[in-house]
Amino acid sequence: MPLHLIKLSVGVRDLDHLAELQDRRAAMVSGQPRIPVHTRSQPKRADEILDGGSLYWVIKGNIAARQRVLAIESGVDAEGASFCLFQLDGLRVPTVPTPHRPFQGWRYLTAEAAPRDLADAGGAGEPLPAHLAAELRALGLL
Repeated sequence: MPLHLIKLSVGVRDLDHLAELQDRRAAMVSGQPRIPVHTRSQPKRADEILDGGSLYWVIKGNIAARQRVLAIESGVDAEGASFCLFQLDGLRVPTVPTPHRPFQGWRYLTAEAAPRDLADAGGAGEPLPAHLAAELRALGLL
């Protein structure tokens, strides 16, 4: 069973805004878009993540989407500080909105704790606008 990661998407308004920001940094590798995501620490369980794992994005306090992790690279910058680079699939898969508290960096997320994809949960049609979904959640209706 794959291991996933979860990360805050700070300053991002909604899934469309995340897509807009990521598309600016996307690089084509073998005809497929890859999204680079920089972080400071390298996961010790990289093999488990690369075995089908995804990076789940927390946007405005809710897990909103996931992207498959295609590669994990590490290096050292010009100042001598180590870094990690996640290469993500360009496809962003909306998930069932799930509340999540803020944290720094990234965290491991087990398959059992990961929210289901919205399409698998019966989410047919157009997704709710982010502001409307947030209001319904605040009212306990979503």
